[in-house]
Amino acid sequence: MSDLIHYRLEDGLALIGLAHPPVNALGQPLRAAIIDACERAAADERVEAIILYGEHGMFSAGADITEFGTEASFAEPDLPSTLVRLTQIHKPLVAAIGKLALGGGMELALACGYRIGEPSTRVGLSEINLGLLPGAGGTQRLPRLIGAESALNLILSGQQIDAERARMLGILDRIATAAEQLLDEARAYANELIDYGAPARPTEAWPEPAEDLPGDFLARYRTEHEPRWKSRLAPRLVLSALEAACLLPLEEGLARELALFKQAEASRQSKALRHVFFAEREAGRIPGIGADIALRKVDKVAVIGAGTMGGGIAMNFANAGIPVALLELKGEALDNGLMQIRKNYEISVKRGKMTAEQLEQRMDLLFGTLDYNDLADADLVIEAVFEQMEIKQQVFRTLEKVCKPGAILATNTSSLDVDAIAATVSRPQDVIGLHFFSPANVMRLLEVVRGKATAPDVLATTMKIAKHIGKLPVLSGVCFGFIGNRMLEPYSREAHRLVLEGATPAQVDGVLTGLDLNMGIFSMLDLAGIDVSFLIRDSNRAAIAHDETYCRLGEELYALGRYGQKTGRGFYLYEGRNCKEDDEVVVLAERLADELEVPRRSIDDQEIHDRCMFMLINEGIQLLDEGIALRASDIDLVWINGYGFPAHLGGPMHYAEQLGLDKVLAGIEHYRHVLGEYGQMWFQPAQLLERLVAAGNTRIEII
Repeated sequence: MSDLIHYRLEDGLALIGLAHPPVNALGQPLRAAIIDACERAAADERVEAIILYGEHGMFSAGADITEFGTEASFAEPDLPSTLVRLTQIHKPLVAAIGKLALGGGMELALACGYRIGEPSTRVGLSEINLGLLPGAGGTQRLPRLIGAESALNLILSGQQIDAERARMLGILDRIATAAEQLLDEARAYANELIDYGAPARPTEAWPEPAEDLPGDFLARYRTEHEPRWKSRLAPRLVLSALEAACLLPLEEGLARELALFKQAEASRQSKALRHVFFAEREAGRIPGIGADIALRKVDKVAVIGAGTMGGGIAMNFANAGIPVALLELKGEALDNGLMQIRKNYEISVKRGKMTAEQLEQRMDLLFGTLDYNDLADADLVIEAVFEQMEIKQQVFRTLEKVCKPGAILATNTSSLDVDAIAATVSRPQDVIGLHFFSPANVMRLLEVVRGKATAPDVLATTMKIAKHIGKLPVLSGVCFGFIGNRMLEPYSREAHRLVLEGATPAQVDGVLTGLDLNMGIFSMLDLAGIDVSFLIRDSNRAAIAHDETYCRLGEELYALGRYGQKTGRGFYLYEGRNCKEDDEVVVLAERLADELEVPRRSIDDQEIHDRCMFMLINEGIQLLDEGIALRASDIDLVWINGYGFPAHLGGPMHYAEQLGLDKVLAGIEHYRHVLGEYGQMWFQPAQLLERLVAAGNTRIEII
């Protein structure tokens, strides 16, 4: 018997334990071991029922993702045929689901006739998050277990559901009293099945998965949801697979599902999403920072500034059960900040995402203060004051006096020089940048900015605590704007310039949202506040090369008091949440173009795409060459999670690789020549891009 399986016979029961830590990924070796063990049990006359469980607690988190897109994905025995064989065993097969049954792991459980979980068990079919659909029976067996509509919603959400919800839907037959009792109660359940002469598989709960649904249900579902799917392929393939479950016998439905799965697996979108999956794993690995490094204790946090950003940051820690001191200089501002935090939690209660008791527990973890001395025992202090160097430096001078030795001093800045802030204290090794994205209690991304003096244990501690509060930490070096906002500059610059040259804000935004970006650049600037972007750019003029046309349109709108959504006028006009084009912006662009002697012309969508995307990509490659970003994939994570770049394109660096680095370089060189002085000034290819193309490399990496 394989080392991947623990097999034993106990009183007529074959106990088959999956022993492939950490998550019992269902790669080819484990699949082979499972089928061998189950065949052995099926052939043994002493065995009356079989229990499949996780030897170390975990049932299975799914397929081995490293196999996708390779021959190993369907190496014999492949998962679909393995599970078909399990359904043919003539003895009751019980899945005892500890901790997780996700993706292929849930499909394994569905192939068993009976299922019992522990109270903390979570199950789900998460393949949609990788641009895939369940390919080992999930889209066919689940609808026959819980009905087509419930199955469709669960598969398309990709979400994990808890044990009680799974039991109510009919996925779990029972829930054990405790995790420690799971295997014992699975044994008892199996013995009950034997005593009652239960069949190897119970009768299907939904032999006709769509029997209670209108005949046009799937067609209407497609019409309703396709606008939200945009260009994503996987949701459409899921719907096709569910249609097969409703119309075809199981065997034919399984064949249809498998064909659809292979189509998804071969798609660029799935390749991009798998790239993102592995990028998230890699982002936490920092050269020179080993797993054995001693971390600093973070039992209490302080946040300076109770505004929108500071309050959101404080909520992250309270949500994780960590006490937070929230400091403001004026009582009214502190009261307003705490009141807004409570309102945010109350919204979560109304939506059923937390209980009233949990709200009070989290508010009890928040301590408001007007006195810096109350921060003396904080292990981590995060300032979230106005984005102005002098103000932040003054805050750090005060922290120098009141904070205990070894406290981590963090600045929440989106663009300022972390080293210049650290230079104001005598312990720069304790200083780090933490760029939370707004709203800070919602946005997953956290840019962790390492200063030149930041101590390794400060960096390691910060990366760990970021994950503890549910963030995706991505490391950046110090420069203007770090990774995200530095790349935003040339992207935004080209959008502004294109409008001067003859495009409209709506045309530019339409090209970008046509790529499935969440928002176009002008909509994003209106949402964030034109005043905010102007003040950031104005305070960093020394760090950004300028000519007189640089984002001039935005500066004119700022001068007019048109700050975007907050004032009802920006690049667009706003009536409540409704947005419409503003002819006055076009007139303003025409006037500015005339003053600046910028020729106006008709601009096609391809030029808009190339100029915005190629400059975004070029800046990212430059950041990698400078060592500001550790990896191209880190840049992708920043833009997917902080700026709405579509994950199914893999982020701007992965997108560049799909376009072809030679094409990106050729496009930059083209506009360098055809745009005159402007092109000569701005369309400078990153040297790393030139080196990569010259070497014939198709991947973005340091050479």
